[in-house]
Amino acid sequence: MSTVFYNGLAFVLPLLVMALSGIYCERSGITNLAVEGFQGFGAFVGAFVAVLMQQTMGASNVPYYVAILMSFIGGCVFALLHALLCIKFKANQVISGVVINIFAMAMTAYLTKHLNAAVFNQASDKLILNVAPKVFGFYTFEPIIIVVVLVAWFVMYKTRFGLYLRACGDNPQAVDAAGINVAKIRYIAVALSGGFAGIGGICYAYSISSNFSANIYSGYGYLAIAALIFGNWNILPTLGACALFGFARSFGYQLVMIAELPSAYQDLIMILPYVLTLIMLMFFSKKNHSPKALGVPYDKGGR
Repeated sequence: MSTVFYNGLAFVLPLLVMALSGIYCERSGITNLAVEGFQGFGAFVGAFVAVLMQQTMGASNVPYYVAILMSFIGGCVFALLHALLCIKFKANQVISGVVINIFAMAMTAYLTKHLNAAVFNQASDKLILNVAPKVFGFYTFEPIIIVVVLVAWFVMYKTRFGLYLRACGDNPQAVDAAGINVAKIRYIAVALSGGFAGIGGICYAYSISSNFSANIYSGYGYLAIAALIFGNWNILPTLGACALFGFARSFGYQLVMIAELPSAYQDLIMILPYVLTLIMLMFFSKKNHSPKALGVPYDKGGR
């Protein structure tokens, strides 16, 4: 059972910080289907910087921690594209998210191949990372994610900015009437959303495959969106949904190993979180209440 716990937690926490990405964005009123793209582009930036540093620092853990920071920054910057489209140009937010996912996948695949050839003199479509360090069976990114989530929870529920952010998703007219810039709050929320997703992406890159490649786009972003919906756009209930998905996946893998089933069954286990998603949709979808202004472009002159 210890293996189920360790492996499950290594999946749950990155999924949680990616769900946090969606929560911050959508509680501000901006629909976020771009979590998958944010996590992929953020992970690409972090992985590229880490590989550059590995050339001179070898097996040092410094590139690993720098990669997490750069993934956050890369995700923040990339997410501003979604913010610009949805806030400045009032584009359809669902379409914007889907297009950004496709764009991120295509662009990072192209850049990975060409940067490998131009910078590292390698014909590869992967950025090879060192194995993520562990302490007492836990990946060292796990306490980092816990700190990030706790800080994000505090900001969301215990600060004035968090109050404004949540109000922008429910009643932006009231926020505007109070003299607060709705667009500014939403830009910050979307940027933070990209940063959180980037952290989740680089953690999956280090823990699941020890490299960055197109495999990072494996539906985890959409799974995170499902988790936040089941969590009713609140952080603590979303943790429960992420835990259910993650530990079900880990338990399934362990069951295949114990039963000595062919490796093909491990691929079948990959669909388990998505099956759980379908089942939970049947029972909980009617009880979910999204932010009232979610997906509605704010028009200051339309009050």
